[in-house]
Amino acid sequence: MELLNIIVATMAGFGLGAVWYNVLSEPWMDAAGIPRGPDGQPEGGMDPKLLVLGFVMQLLVAGMMSHIFRSSGVTTLGAGLVSGAGVGLFLISPWIVLNNSYAMRPWKLSLIDGGYATLACAVIGLVLTLF
Repeated sequence: MELLNIIVATMAGFGLGAVWYNVLSEPWMDAAGIPRGPDGQPEGGMDPKLLVLGFVMQLLVAGMMSHIFRSSGVTTLGAGLVSGAGVGLFLISPWIVLNNSYAMRPWKLSLIDGGYATLACAVIGLVLTLF
């Protein structure tokens, strides 16, 4: 049952990413410096392997969050939401900012990616405490 819970939480976070990056695709592509063709779409299109990799990486995050939540006694929806947001805001987002800063990427990229990490982890934390 725990594995199913982790998979559902991953799917929720991953689904949020589809919405987040669809809404913010233009500013994200500009900030990330993605080369685009005449149609405005990324050159070469999207490699489906990246989506699989993204799902697997989020599965690892959700799995570790589940372990940490169980070890720490995080069991309520509110605690799951706040703890998940804390993971995204205080653990993942600082690394995103650090990496983007060293790569001399625009702050906008860190805000978009860090915002997603924070919201996705909050959703993952919420779902992990639903069951």
